[in-house]
Amino acid sequence: MPISNGRISSFSALSGHPAAGVNRRELLQRIGLGFGGIALADLLGTPRQAIAAGGALPSPHHAPTAKRVIYLFQSGGPSQLETFDYKPLLNEKQGQPLPDSVRNGQRLTGMSGNQSSLPLAGSLFKFGQHGQSGTWISELLPNTAKMVDDLAIIRSMTTEAINHDPAITFLQTGNQLSGRPSIGAWLSYGLGSDNDNLPAFVVLITKGKGDQPLYSRLWGTGFLPSKYQGVQFRSGKEPVLYLNNPDGIDRDSRRQMLDGLRELHELELEATGDTELQTRIAQYEMAFRMQASVPDVTDLSSEPEHIFDLYGPDAKKPGTFAANCLLARRLAEKGVKFIQLYHQGWDQHGGLPKGIQTQCRETDLPAAALLMDLKQRGMLNDTLVIWGGEFGRTNYSQGKLTATDYGRDHHPRCFSMWMAGGGVKGGVVHGETCPFGYNVVQNEVRVRDFHATLLHLLGIDHERLSHKFQGLDARLTGVEEAHVVKEILERV
Repeated sequence: MPISNGRISSFSALSGHPAAGVNRRELLQRIGLGFGGIALADLLGTPRQAIAAGGALPSPHHAPTAKRVIYLFQSGGPSQLETFDYKPLLNEKQGQPLPDSVRNGQRLTGMSGNQSSLPLAGSLFKFGQHGQSGTWISELLPNTAKMVDDLAIIRSMTTEAINHDPAITFLQTGNQLSGRPSIGAWLSYGLGSDNDNLPAFVVLITKGKGDQPLYSRLWGTGFLPSKYQGVQFRSGKEPVLYLNNPDGIDRDSRRQMLDGLRELHELELEATGDTELQTRIAQYEMAFRMQASVPDVTDLSSEPEHIFDLYGPDAKKPGTFAANCLLARRLAEKGVKFIQLYHQGWDQHGGLPKGIQTQCRETDLPAAALLMDLKQRGMLNDTLVIWGGEFGRTNYSQGKLTATDYGRDHHPRCFSMWMAGGGVKGGVVHGETCPFGYNVVQNEVRVRDFHATLLHLLGIDHERLSHKFQGLDARLTGVEEAHVVKEILERV
């Protein structure tokens, strides 16, 4: 495509009609109308130059045990008392008020803070011991229970946030205020990418689950360059928005357009020295490669029937948690470094017994199947899988307590998560809560400790991965003290 004095001598390869004398601004406007515009660049994750550079870190700080992460985020706050933290004392004291000595003045939300009493509520569901470890797991999670000897269950998680938005933002970005980089963005920034044709950071959201909203800033880059943001894959004909060619535009035409656009950007780069233009070029190139790679990786039809049987009947329904777990495994095989799954619906202030049965039915089998699938492929050893929400639930009932129904309010004082693979010990339980399931009494794990541990497993010292922001060396773990939870690691 000849370029002379900033003018394009022919535009027929791009639009199918002559456009002699079109200047750069006019060309970009026409391309924007035909190809989704410059906004495409902001939607398309890690570019090729990040792969070539290998990330901001020249090498890991120490030998990593995990190459990639699959984070199964259960949005809304799953009740630890119905899943992983067995508290028979609550059943014995059913209906009795929460003792002041246990609450110890802890703040409550406005949803239950005005109740005349806070009646203790035992779980309606039975617990049993499973695996060689003999770990107590709820009957709601029979498939997860089969994998318990591969799990490190943390029963002593705590958070500083008591409401959803700051709590989710804290777990996903290390800060309760929005505007900070997400975990996946930090990893992409620090370690780069392991593949040429897919983003380093992919987000999958279970479709049709309303409940608490999720915002794109949860997988955003904050003050890091935008090329490190997560790319959301959707179910349906267009997994990534604005990626497909418009009707009438074939791949060769797209290639010619990109070549011409590259020349324009390079001319502008020479004139201005704006390195963001290099990022734009790389993002367009990544988008072009993704046109071929995304349809392939998101097409589950090539999976054998026994794999669909493993993940359950929902695995054949695009956008379900089961289908997303299977897609996460495929993305992990392709070298995607951070895969974030969101499953909403755990915010059960009332009608908890019925609600949590539905949630566990949707997630238990697929999560366990993901572990089994990774394990049988030899991938669990270097894939870190995480399950958990933003906080726990109260040991007392929000609203009316009956023999068959109750609800639980938000509870930041203690909640449960599990981690598996990627250098994590299996068959261990870390931390302990009081007999009332209200306070941590042993081995508290704060959100910053969780982040430090996650980074450690990927070979990163959390104190040495930073980015200059407002005159400070900003980090995922912030400026407060954070500790790697060494007790759950196979090696330190």
